Amino acid sequence: MAYVSVESDDRLEEEPEYRSFLADESAPTRNSGTQGVNAGRGYISDTSKGSASFWNVEYYQVYFDIDTKTVLSRCLTTLYPLSPNYTSAHLTPSPDLYGPFWTLTTLIFTLFVTSSLASSITSYLSYEPVTYDFALLSVAVGLVYAYGIGVPILLWGVLRYLGVVGTGGEGWGMVEALSVWGYAMFAWIPVSILCIIPVPVVRWILTGLAFAFSGYFLVANVYPVLASADSKAIRLIIILVAAFHAALALVFKVLFFSYYVVHEIGVPDPIGETPVRLF
Repeated sequence: MAYVSVESDDRLEEEPEYRSFLADESAPTRNSGTQGVNAGRGYISDTSKGSASFWNVEYYQVYFDIDTKTVLSRCLTTLYPLSPNYTSAHLTPSPDLYGPFWTLTTLIFTLFVTSSLASSITSYLSYEPVTYDFALLSVAVGLVYAYGIGVPILLWGVLRYLGVVGTGGEGWGMVEALSVWGYAMFAWIPVSILCIIPVPVVRWILTGLAFAFSGYFLVANVYPVLASADSKAIRLIIILVAAFHAALALVFKVLFFSYYVVHEIGVPDPIGETPVRLF
């Protein structure tokens, strides 16, 4: 038998070349320069504010990137007019939508729950059957969201149409308007809880305090924007803002803070025809 000598092929001794189907980690990503503060919190933003369209959801993603401590600080600041951050913390330089959204949602919950609890207490003390009106929840949702979202968007549209600019020469954006109105509603949350007390005078005082704190916060943040307009007549819009806010306070008082026992404690409620309000 004959043996044939076969020379070894050097190509077989080389390591095979593998092609990775994974993305090259060293290659620059589409948004590698727009990670922002999200990277430090454990996740990376896929789309930056500047690369997204105004009508896309990604445009507003950056406004929900805020920690709970900052939200609580901004909420409490609305109750302290002497704070140096009374306006700057909400209007500039970093307005957010996370805090206003939860402020409005929490207010809806507290209005319905506390009014239902007040109705139960007054019915028990007045020896009347307890009646719950779940339609109040729909009323609270429509009222709070219409005022906290619809009014600032309407104001922003009017100012945009009139060409009004804010401080620093920059336009007053819709996010700034929503942020101001959302945080302004925080004052009604503790008041709605305290208004469980079935004393007419106490409830009127609490309603007046909530109206004063939230109203002053709106004026302090909105009026500088109106004052930056060339036409002084535009400043009169602040009167409409105050009128809308006063109407909201009265509606809150009538619909959610008007539950009393048969024998009222203190001075009778001037707008209550019957001592007990059951829906």
